[in-house]
Amino acid sequence: MNLEKFFEKSWIDYIKVTPSAKKILDLLESEGEIIKNDHIALRTFSHPKVHLELFSEYFISQGYLKKDKYLFPDKKLTAFHFEHQANPELPKIFVSELDLSSFNENYQTLIDRLIEKVPEKATFVELYELGNPWAGDLTYKEYEFLKNESEYAAWLAGMGFRANHFTVSLNHLKKYNSVEKVNALLKENGFSLNEAGGAIKGSPDTFLEQSSTMADRLKIPFSDGLFEVSTCYYEFALRYKLKDGKYFQGFVAQSAGKIFESTDLKD
Repeated sequence: MNLEKFFEKSWIDYIKVTPSAKKILDLLESEGEIIKNDHIALRTFSHPKVHLELFSEYFISQGYLKKDKYLFPDKKLTAFHFEHQANPELPKIFVSELDLSSFNENYQTLIDRLIEKVPEKATFVELYELGNPWAGDLTYKEYEFLKNESEYAAWLAGMGFRANHFTVSLNHLKKYNSVEKVNALLKENGFSLNEAGGAIKGSPDTFLEQSSTMADRLKIPFSDGLFEVSTCYYEFALRYKLKDGKYFQGFVAQSAGKIFESTDLKD
């Protein structure tokens, strides 16, 4: 799977479970905007079969460079972002990993059972094409058990390996070139925003401002029936120039930590 196919598959899978993202894309395009993707995010577990380095190997083979490391101790996460070496116009990739060693034995045993469905020595491409190897092999009670300790783990258990979100680059918009403007447009059209830590995460001082919708909801099959889970969301990013005149290309852990909460399923 080359990068073109990877991005194509990612987008198709994403809008299947996130119809609000396609509606927002259509809305912005109807306003005359041309959409450029700033980055996509992927999630995984710190398990030998699916760990972050498996993702890293694929993207490095496709011309990306591993860049900054980010720690989220309260969420038990580690992340890196990747930038393409030859073509900086390609979307950045943000990959996070849940530290399973931070959880108790029962928790780890349940996740191990799910990951048993992953073939031995599966490559990233094989993993990504499988999507959710353990689909239907989890009870809703087990899903709730995972969610009580980590919404991130529950999301992965429910959604499998796919793009967690795409991100509109506000730097490439003409009319809606600020987070305030795009947030106002979204609210006017009935989309729910992630208000954790404020609707706007970051500031010009951190060289990055972000906002995001709350994730869509979808009923998926569990072994004991269909139940509603949180799917994916759409993010919006505005980057500022550093002292050297180049745009900041990294991420801000404090802001990203709040963006993660876009998939928190609240009644």
